[in-house]
Amino acid sequence: MRFVIVTGMSGAGKSISLKMLEDIGFFCVDNLPPVLINKFAQICFSPDSGIDKVALGIDTRGGNLFTELLNEIKKLENEGYELEVLFLDANDQTLVKRFKETRRKHPLVSEGRIQNGIDKERKILEQAKKRANFIIDTSKLLTRELKSELAKIFLEGKKYENLIITVLSFGFKYGIPSDADLVFDVRFIPNPFYIPELKEKSGNEKEIKDYVLKWDVSNKFIDKLDDMINFLIPNYIQEGKNQLVIAIGCTGGKHRSVTLANELYNRLLKQDYSTNIYHRDIEKDSKLKN
Repeated sequence: MRFVIVTGMSGAGKSISLKMLEDIGFFCVDNLPPVLINKFAQICFSPDSGIDKVALGIDTRGGNLFTELLNEIKKLENEGYELEVLFLDANDQTLVKRFKETRRKHPLVSEGRIQNGIDKERKILEQAKKRANFIIDTSKLLTRELKSELAKIFLEGKKYENLIITVLSFGFKYGIPSDADLVFDVRFIPNPFYIPELKEKSGNEKEIKDYVLKWDVSNKFIDKLDDMINFLIPNYIQEGKNQLVIAIGCTGGKHRSVTLANELYNRLLKQDYSTNIYHRDIEKDSKLKN
């Protein structure tokens, strides 16, 4: 039996996650009052229940009832039940944007600023987040990427370290990404932009990759970067960080940064980290010309 409690910030993707878990065979119940968890667990864990995977959506819509969540979890564990807690999170800016786009009110503030509800909810959820077995920050995740992260945990059984890594290529002429944790400048590498037959191609194409990686300086850089990132990641995990954005920039964000971001991404994939890649500015030069 796999018994999962899904909770987290309003707007962070709990409903979507429950739907995705349902699609991979979980029996899902949303917004069950925490005081009923124990009774529900007894039914699910009974030999004749016919249920082997359960996901419960529990959130702050239950008001004061939510404060009983941790107590109910402890009761279940004391009675020998095994359960897991999945916590969905997102940064404040993303949550505010999502509420505005859907024109929904925050469940903890009937009137006034959405931010006030977010602040209040973070305090309420603080202990639940600490108890979580898995924390997914959905701030930068597309729906398909969230589905992939859930599949890694609940379908493929891969080790999950509560850290999602985004490797991001960008062009300095369009500005440094505001959400970057680590920024690396690769403008010291020879630029294929000045070679006519390569100018219109991108770092996703073999010709650019071959050109950028034919230089010793490029390979030394990616080796040293790979070594440093792999030193940092376990320390970030230990510190409790759950989102790491590694930004690699060149002048326009089309050639060198894309190639080296792809190289780092492929190396991280081999080590089973939860890793995504995003080329922010790869098409901008073309769009400006049009």
